[in-house]
Amino acid sequence: MSNEDRFASAHELVREYAELEAQMADPSIHNDQGKARLLGRRYAQLGPVVAAYRQWRSAEDDLAAAKELALTEADFENEVPEIESQRDLAASHLEELLLPRDPNDDRDVIMEIKAGAGGDESALFAGDLLRMYLRYAEKQGWKTEVLDVTESDLGGYKDISIAIKTRGVAEPGKSPYARLKFEGGVHRVQRVPETESQGRIHTSAAGVLVLPEAEEIDVDINMNDLRIDVYRSSGPGGQSVNTTDSAVRITHLPTGIVVSCQNEKSQLQNKESALRILRARILAAAQEAADEAAMAERKSQVRTVDRSERIRTYNYPENRISDHRVNFKANNLDAVLGGELDVMIQALLDADKAAKLASTH
Repeated sequence: MSNEDRFASAHELVREYAELEAQMADPSIHNDQGKARLLGRRYAQLGPVVAAYRQWRSAEDDLAAAKELALTEADFENEVPEIESQRDLAASHLEELLLPRDPNDDRDVIMEIKAGAGGDESALFAGDLLRMYLRYAEKQGWKTEVLDVTESDLGGYKDISIAIKTRGVAEPGKSPYARLKFEGGVHRVQRVPETESQGRIHTSAAGVLVLPEAEEIDVDINMNDLRIDVYRSSGPGGQSVNTTDSAVRITHLPTGIVVSCQNEKSQLQNKESALRILRARILAAAQEAADEAAMAERKSQVRTVDRSERIRTYNYPENRISDHRVNFKANNLDAVLGGELDVMIQALLDADKAAKLASTH
């Protein structure tokens, strides 16, 4: 297959990019901020593809010119191999950018961390995971916000929901979802618990759920489809946090999704936080259904990165962290818990890209 055929889809993207540019130049488009954001997001997505396409096209033109000149001037013949190499590099880069991309890669994130098997030790580990992700977010320059939390008696968390957001517009591939989407799954810890007096190593686990945050324009929620219950907030051990019915539980009747929030003292604030989580869960459920339908059409494609399995082990005695999906191992657990996640995250992203490239050949 010629490069012209391989990159036929890029022609359409270049055309779409030009149309978006024209639309965004129209001042009236900004009267609808929701639509303007969607156009801006798509424009930012296409920018790197268009730049890579133009670079490849330029290299192709340079190569054709050099070959033509080489027919009459021998000096140009020496330049052909170097220009071919530049053309091939540009083609390889463009091919990567044209791989099927996750439509949520430019979104912010709602992350839920839940204690699992292991009782109080699991809740303490959930707290360690939370601090790890907060430190990573800080290193990336992202903003974080606690949406809901249920603490355990010993200072950990039975469950906690946080929002992780970029400041301004993130570069392609640098948004919270693009970097954190493979963190979802069961995280296992091996260590001597603080509650263990005999010094024996125990294994416990916590679950992480990573949801792309949905905007109101993405998910249309009919308020008539919601059952909203209010109740009194409670803290660790079941004691009352305040004396008003400020906690909110929202049930989305069409899907059966239930979200509860009690972190804020205001019922209105808890309702808004619950709606944010609900929108994210509805969006994720709809996309999961679409992914399952698409998967039926590509059964031969192997997903290297599976978000549903036990994904990672944190071994404290050996200061080792292991990601079981891509056979990643490193003896720098202390650094990872301090927010140094980039090397491991990149290994996951590289494995996913390699699997996509393999499926296109």
